[in-house]
Amino acid sequence: MKTSPAAPRAVPRQRTLPWRRRLARDRAVLLLALPGMAVIVVFQYLALGGNVIAFQDYQPYLGIERSLWVGFENFQILFSGDPEFLNALRNTLAITLLQTVFVFPAPIVLALLLHSLVSNRVRQVVQSVLYLPHFLSWVIVVAVFQQVLGGAGLLNNFLRAHGWQPVDVIGNADAFYALITSQVIWKDTGWATILFLAVLAGIDRSLYEASAVDGASRWRQTWHVTLPGMRPIIVMLLILKLGDSLSVGFEQLILQQQAVGLGVSDVLDTYVYNQGVLGGFWGVAAAVGLVKGAIGLVLVLVANKTAHAFGEEGVYRA
Repeated sequence: MKTSPAAPRAVPRQRTLPWRRRLARDRAVLLLALPGMAVIVVFQYLALGGNVIAFQDYQPYLGIERSLWVGFENFQILFSGDPEFLNALRNTLAITLLQTVFVFPAPIVLALLLHSLVSNRVRQVVQSVLYLPHFLSWVIVVAVFQQVLGGAGLLNNFLRAHGWQPVDVIGNADAFYALITSQVIWKDTGWATILFLAVLAGIDRSLYEASAVDGASRWRQTWHVTLPGMRPIIVMLLILKLGDSLSVGFEQLILQQQAVGLGVSDVLDTYVYNQGVLGGFWGVAAAVGLVKGAIGLVLVLVANKTAHAFGEEGVYRA
């Protein structure tokens, strides 16, 4: 005897709790998040109101309310050919280009190398060693490089001991860009591999097995399986990097300006510090910061739109 198939059971609709009940349920989590939210609101959102001094001849003893309004005069100073500003802009763009070409790909390459290690124990030890420089302050990092590459450092002492001429690295303006790029790579490359290693761990192993069956070499597997799997996170991080591209390391550069001079070490961030905090031109400094933020926003929007055109998610999707 044939029986008719049972009718599908209706899935009960999940009931949404009122917001008061949810607030009471999650109060412990919300209390834990409250300090972080307060810091973000005070130092990120409320601080945006300080950009008003870019349109003033701001004097700290007068305050924002009583300082003289000058409109776009501070911006006209920037774009009227001020040699100090143009020098800072030129140095910022040069350092940004170097960091995009050499610093950004470094953690990708390092993650691929670490992922290729067969022994998990060796991989963990290497990762731990490479992470350590990230937790050092720039004061310590600069001091370490001075102890190694300075005039009385290990390198020059070794050269003198063997009858060779010492090499001027720390105080050499021509080698300054290479020096700060190597410092950033040494300090942050290991830490930046965390996201890429997490993505590599999530790639389906069957894709590698299928490509190996088809006769693909390790290089072919990397090109056709690994890199496409990493592409979304690479695109997202590159977009975020472009948004922050005009900030090239204030602490790192300000600590080494005296050794090489402002000609090669003055960037937009140090220009803001020298003009505002040291020079007292607060309106001009704020105008530079506002222009820099606006350029960063435009770069993020354009890069994100370009990523959408190539089929990537980017940072956000409208």
